[in-house]
Amino acid sequence: MLAAIGVGSVEELFNRQIPETVRLRQPLALPDGEGEQEVYAHLRELAQRNTSAEDELSFLGAGMYDHYVPAIVDMITERSEFLTPYTPYQPEISQGGLQAMFEYQTAICELTALPVSNASSYEGPSALAAAGYLAKLHNGRRRFVISAGLHPHAAETLRTHAHGYGMEVEEVPLRDGVTDAQAWAHAIDSDTSAAFFAQPNFYGAVEDAEALSAAARHAAPEHGNAGAGGQANGGDPIDGAGSGGEANAVGADPVVVAQVDPITLGILKPPGECGVDVAVGEGQPLGNRLDFGGPSFGFFAAREEYLRRMPGRIAGETVDVDGRRGFVLTLQTREQHIRREKATSNICTSQALNALAAVVYLSWLGRAGIVELGELLLARTSYARRALCAIEGVEPFCEQPVIREFALRLDADVAAVRRRCKEVGVNPGVDVQALSARAQDRGLLLVALTERRSRADIDRLAAALKAALAAEREVVSV
Repeated sequence: MLAAIGVGSVEELFNRQIPETVRLRQPLALPDGEGEQEVYAHLRELAQRNTSAEDELSFLGAGMYDHYVPAIVDMITERSEFLTPYTPYQPEISQGGLQAMFEYQTAICELTALPVSNASSYEGPSALAAAGYLAKLHNGRRRFVISAGLHPHAAETLRTHAHGYGMEVEEVPLRDGVTDAQAWAHAIDSDTSAAFFAQPNFYGAVEDAEALSAAARHAAPEHGNAGAGGQANGGDPIDGAGSGGEANAVGADPVVVAQVDPITLGILKPPGECGVDVAVGEGQPLGNRLDFGGPSFGFFAAREEYLRRMPGRIAGETVDVDGRRGFVLTLQTREQHIRREKATSNICTSQALNALAAVVYLSWLGRAGIVELGELLLARTSYARRALCAIEGVEPFCEQPVIREFALRLDADVAAVRRRCKEVGVNPGVDVQALSARAQDRGLLLVALTERRSRADIDRLAAALKAALAAEREVVSV
């Protein structure tokens, strides 16, 4: 091989290709190798440094939740035919994998009341950013309007993507814990490509999704802004885009995007019935554990008019030459499958295994089960909110309805209070300012409930929080 490319040695090859300034002229600072038994002991010691949700009473949330995962999820997802395959480059051979995708899409469509779902996205924040790109392709405008109630990670991901393709992002503040309706309507104009809100929002408050969707449509007057090289009236960016590769839909409303918590959709009105065009979210609560940050998956559902601008894959149902039911890969919009400039997604990882866990979990719950779960969370969250707000030094962040999560304002340093609670085996929730970096979030604690937190657990949290706040006040007084 060296002779074929005209060099005498590997060293000569490296010298020609790798600049001297970036070459390491010394051995890597790594210890000598060890035997299997020693490596096992070392890894066990490292693992013991972690604190899992099994080791403490955890009320952490903010997008990732400690739900019970039934044994059937592991039983199905660990089967070799699902666990080992990767990208189906000849997808129709993998009928089982395609059927799993199809059943997953069906479940997401039923949850969101939207007609089209993809076969999963990388995770929740990137799904939200992909919805922004869909909107840009749809109408070619240059502004995103977002609610301050979006998850900070999702908002930051959207800003990063928006910067890459020259979009502006304007944030609308909250009022009484929910999106300021007047500021929302004022911010959306004829140059707004999409409007984004969360349901429930990051602080746990339930938004008026119908009002926000309607306001987004009524706030922006019709206009005809088909740019050079773009398409008018929602042309196809994959098969027929002009040199600009964008669609400027004349007179189109802004795309309304809702970031939703799937667990709450058993009792909340689904986004498709609230005027939402695109519903995205984090799928981790659906049969996926808290495995030190992942992996998880994102879900993405939309109205049919956005079908050909959706990211990722869509599996479809058909019949074969003998009339038997079969499945096909109907749409692939990533850059590996089509010309790069016409792709609507550049993420090549489909989280199909995690999505399979979700459809198994939803099948296990059933239509009645997801409603019962939502009602249980509603009751326990209400009890927890009342119990914690009765403690001296604790106030509710807002009076809005909540379902499974709520923010509290403490009269002490949240990080210090959390440390004291964790000393007695209780993780009281998320320090909101540490996650959002917003000055106005100072003093906020975000508490999340799942079905694994009983009334006795909530009472234990209340006792730990009360003692921690009292101890902090005593320190300050000294």
